[in-house]
Amino acid sequence: MDAALHEWNLSPKQAIALQSQLAQRLESRDRIDPVRYIAGVDIGFEEEGAVTRAAVVVLKWSPEAAPQLPVVEQVVHREPTRMPYIPGLLSFREIPAALGAFAKLETRPQLVMVDGQGIAHPRRLGVAAHLGLWLDLPTIGIAKSRLTGTHGAVGDARGDWVPLMADQEVIGAVLRSRENVKPVFVSPGHRLTLETSLEWVLRCLGRTKLPEPTRLADRLASRRDHKASQRRLL
Repeated sequence: MDAALHEWNLSPKQAIALQSQLAQRLESRDRIDPVRYIAGVDIGFEEEGAVTRAAVVVLKWSPEAAPQLPVVEQVVHREPTRMPYIPGLLSFREIPAALGAFAKLETRPQLVMVDGQGIAHPRRLGVAAHLGLWLDLPTIGIAKSRLTGTHGAVGDARGDWVPLMADQEVIGAVLRSRENVKPVFVSPGHRLTLETSLEWVLRCLGRTKLPEPTRLADRLASRRDHKASQRRLL
């Protein structure tokens, strides 16, 4: 993140136009360095939306240990929310706090998993895609619900998936990440194909429906008594 990608003081009309421009800059092919660390990101709001909270957990990748990956660093960053809630523009509301959290990290990940959409967005710029451009890192969106697109029935077995389609384009996958549980919606953000995104999500699945990086970020974010903004663990 050597230079600012854009300004944040934008009207909704300007933000929508910018989304379409930024979506053209996304890389849909794999460009990923050897993975040593994976970050999970969860972004939410406090004080009735007045404060944005971003939680980032960094795990050390090890094929032998997966999915039980050790946490090496975790950060919670809070700042005033910059934009009101507008459907389709959530990334402009969430990403400033996420960037604040990443700025506090001592460990730079090679892969980032985000609780949210990647390109599975009406203008193909969900929070994971938008964040990937800011960080210039490979990103994957793992969402609990569908924002846009259509899909067929998903098989019942863990690992079954079907394409998520929009305008005759594959924009993601509907993945059965756990048997007898509603599927998750996986879409590449930046610098990854859908196939590689799915491979990484499956590698990081533990006993729950969410991959460990985003599950742990969600758990960190939900700790109401969390006082330390940063904690180095290893």
